[in-house]
Amino acid sequence: MDDIKLAPFTKWTGGKRQLLKDIKKLLPNNYNRYYEPFVGGGAVFFELQPKRATINDLNNELILAYKQIRDDVENLIKLLEIHSKNNSKEYYLDLRSADRDGRIENMTDTEKAARILYMLRVNFNGLYRVNKKGQFNVPYGRYKNPRIVNEELLRNVNLYLNNDDILIRNTDFEDAVSDAKEGDFVYFDPPYAPISATSSFTAYTHDGFDEKDQLRLCKTFKDLTNKGVKVMQSNSDVGAIHELYDGIDGVNINVVRANRSINSNSSGRGKINELIIRNYGE
Repeated sequence: MDDIKLAPFTKWTGGKRQLLKDIKKLLPNNYNRYYEPFVGGGAVFFELQPKRATINDLNNELILAYKQIRDDVENLIKLLEIHSKNNSKEYYLDLRSADRDGRIENMTDTEKAARILYMLRVNFNGLYRVNKKGQFNVPYGRYKNPRIVNEELLRNVNLYLNNDDILIRNTDFEDAVSDAKEGDFVYFDPPYAPISATSSFTAYTHDGFDEKDQLRLCKTFKDLTNKGVKVMQSNSDVGAIHELYDGIDGVNINVVRANRSINSNSSGRGKINELIIRNYGE
């Protein structure tokens, strides 16, 4: 698979494609098993194509998509082709309502995966968002010719997930790395701390990842370090994150520039600073 270029098969908020060069420059020289507990769209995972990896995400629908690409890619492609042929605002809204009227309960896993992959391709900014009832509620986007199905990419991802030692998990990030050993490498890309978190996480909540979770993540970072696991983390360049990691022995923090792509106010878009935090040297 080394000669096959892989890429994320879906849009996903907070993807790391634009930071791949910075991340690759700061990777450890060697490692055994690769772990990515917040895999999202998998930009880093697919760029590195590790032979041995454990990927994880708490989002059930996203992980279902990974598994169905691995287990039933041809039927998934057929369903995406149907969605592509029928794509319209009305079609999207009808399919979106499947989690409101009970239809989704009768769908196969592959049908559910095709549904979410289609919706993420044509909705507003590729957002994944649900209401308090767990119902998908992102409006239809304004794309002239969205590419809803990429057969070659999906088949290549299928081959990679089947031919190499890739374990797919759907659990909390702590559990996802519980079996990491000395010499392994973990890349954390959690929901970022808010830009307003200058020296605290006051009233912070985003994607269900709050102050307690950031503190748990820091503890996990330290625990993995003590086990001899190499760890890299991406996060926002704010005081609260610096306070958590600046004082840890052996930690290296690099500031990198990234584009803020999702903001309803155009003045809030543009280049911002982000952090790459590591427990190993240059």
